[in-house]
Amino acid sequence: MTVGGWRPATVAAARPATAHAHARILTLHVPGWPGNLPGQHLDIRLTAEDGYQAERSYSIASSGPGESVELGIDRIDDGEVSPYLVDVIEPGDMLEVKGPLGAYFVWDAGDPAPVQLIAGGSGIVPLLAMARARSAALGGEAPFRLLYSVRSPADAMYRAEVDALTAAGIAVDWRYTREAPGEWDGEVGRLTAETLAAGTWSPDARPLVFVCGPTGFVEATADLLVAAGHPPERVRTERFGGA
Repeated sequence: MTVGGWRPATVAAARPATAHAHARILTLHVPGWPGNLPGQHLDIRLTAEDGYQAERSYSIASSGPGESVELGIDRIDDGEVSPYLVDVIEPGDMLEVKGPLGAYFVWDAGDPAPVQLIAGGSGIVPLLAMARARSAALGGEAPFRLLYSVRSPADAMYRAEVDALTAAGIAVDWRYTREAPGEWDGEVGRLTAETLAAGTWSPDARPLVFVCGPTGFVEATADLLVAAGHPPERVRTERFGGA
């Protein structure tokens, strides 16, 4: 039953999302969840004992039918909600969710066009939902590429699963902004026009591009893509701030 669109949800499982302790993967059981498209998000509402409520939006890492919903949460140290979700909440605890939400930052499985995913940090979450749908053959044979930019290997969310996407025919390119693994022979630093061109579809391929991450990363990446010749209407962005 929903009240004002809010549904009760139970934390079914929780596990670390990175080698650091600042991110967590939560699996929620949401009775009556209608399913969601890859790329959609939901709102979470927490209610304190004194009645104070806080709401934040989070991208969904899962998609399709069923009452199980997976979230990847990155802790924002001065955030209102994410520290509780990463450091405090445990399996069996309850919260409220509203969704699924969003129709723009969504991959249409019926679109055969090439898809370019570009993630910065925890921006991998909705893009992983798209890649999972593609790997599970839920979305036909659209060619996929993923470029994932992180500070260091230890900051990568879903590292093993992202690496395994290559077995499903999805090209994966890593970029490191501060510290690279020992075997890395590429550049270390923020994305440039050159590194972006080397790890993404060219504008001639007319890919549909999804960019997700912190605001500065998303804006800079979108500007580079458009400057390289990608039509602005083919570049979809989703950004996040404090939570």
